[in-house]
Amino acid sequence: MTCFLTVLSSWCLTLGWCAMAATVVPAREEPFRPEAGKFPPLEKAHSYRGELVFVDHVNRRGSVRVQGAGGTYFRNPPQPFALLPYAVVRYHGAPADLRDIPLGTVLHFRAFLPPDPKLSAVPVLPVDNKDNIAGYSGTGVAPAENHVLLLEDEPSHCLREGNVWKLKEVDLQNNAGMITATCDSKSGGDGKAAEEQLTFDAATAIWRGRERLGIADLVAESTWPASGRKSLDGQAVLLGITWKPTPDGVFTRFHISDIWLDETATQRAAQMQTETHKAFIRSRWMPAWIDAVDYGKFGRATVTATLFGGMDASLYADFEKDSQVLMNGAENTLKHAGGEYGPAHMASKGTILDVIKASGNAPLGSSGIQIRFDTDLIIEGIRPMRVVRVRPASWPQVQVPREEYLGDGNSSPEDRFPTPAIFPKY
Repeated sequence: MTCFLTVLSSWCLTLGWCAMAATVVPAREEPFRPEAGKFPPLEKAHSYRGELVFVDHVNRRGSVRVQGAGGTYFRNPPQPFALLPYAVVRYHGAPADLRDIPLGTVLHFRAFLPPDPKLSAVPVLPVDNKDNIAGYSGTGVAPAENHVLLLEDEPSHCLREGNVWKLKEVDLQNNAGMITATCDSKSGGDGKAAEEQLTFDAATAIWRGRERLGIADLVAESTWPASGRKSLDGQAVLLGITWKPTPDGVFTRFHISDIWLDETATQRAAQMQTETHKAFIRSRWMPAWIDAVDYGKFGRATVTATLFGGMDASLYADFEKDSQVLMNGAENTLKHAGGEYGPAHMASKGTILDVIKASGNAPLGSSGIQIRFDTDLIIEGIRPMRVVRVRPASWPQVQVPREEYLGDGNSSPEDRFPTPAIFPKY
C-alpha cells in the first residue's frame, strides 16, 4: 500500500493538481456569481455530488441526480447543469469532455450561479433553492449553482484531494456482493473516516497493471473468496462509482464500476483518456477568451487572449512565438459562432507575436498562458471578454459536425440549439 500511495503522490504532481489541492478550502454557503472576464475562485463554489443522467454534449450541459440531505436518492429528480466556458472536466484522472463520461457515473461538482441569467443555457433557479426541502429527498437536491467550474469523477476527485479508498471487507455471492470501505487521506488520515458499503457485480472491472480482470478472476486466484466474507486489510485503491437501483429497501447506496489496484493501472487509464482529449481539442480548437484588442487600420488588429486551462501540456506547447494560428468567435457553450462552412471559413488568420506565461499558480479555469496575435482581418466575434477558439496551423484542419457551429446569417453568439425549453421545470 505504501508503494501505491507514493505513486499517487507522484502522479498528482505530474498532473499539476497538488498545488490546487493545497489551496482548496470548504465552500462558503453564500451564493457567488462569476463576473465576466474573471476566473471565479474555486473556494467560493458550491459543492455537490450526484449521478449523471442526461448529456447534451454539443451544448456542454446535462442533468444530474444530486445526493441531498435526505435518504431517498431514487426519488431525487434530475437537475440541469451547464459547464462554464472555462470549466475543467476530469475523468479517470485526466482531461475530458462531457461526451467522454458514461451516463450513471457519480460525479463531484463545484459550481456557481449563472454568470448572466439572461444567457443561461439551463433553467435559472432561486438563489436559495438548495436550502428548500424537496419532499422525501430533503435539502440540497436542486441547487441554483448549476454553472460548473470543476467536474470530476471519483478517481479524479480522490487524486486532487489526496485521498484513496481503503477496502476493509468483501462479502461475495455468485460474483456479486458488497464491499465495506472508507475514503480517507492517502497519508493515513485520523482513522475517523466513516465506513461505506458499496455494491459490485460481475460487470465491475478490476484493473491491475495492463490487465482488465473480472470478479471471477479474483475468485479463481483465491484473492477473493468464492462466497462469504473476507478481510481486505485496508487495501488502498481507486474506485469508479456509479448508482444502480438498490434492493432491500436501501435508498442510498452506490455501486462500484471499476477498481484500480496499482500504479500501472491508474496511469494507463489516465494516459488513454488524455490521448482521447488531445485528439478532440485538436479537431475543435483550443478555447480562450479575449483580454484586449488593439485596432489598427483596414481591419488589422493585435489581439491578446488567455487560453483556458485543464488540458494536457503538449497542447499548450503548440502555441509558439512566430507560429501561425487561426482564431474564430465562439459562444459560451464553446460552439464556433462564425463560418457557414465550418470554423475555418471566417476565422481570423495571423502570427503569434508573443506567448506570455504567468508566474505562480493560475486560477482554476485558466492556463496562465496569454498569446498576442496579429491579424490583418479582425472578425466580429473577437472582442474583449468574448469567448473564442484558436487553432495552431500545425493542428489538422477538419470539418466539425454541423451541430457544433452556429454559422453566419441570422445566427448570433447568443443563439443555442436546442433551447433551454427542452428541460422540464422541476
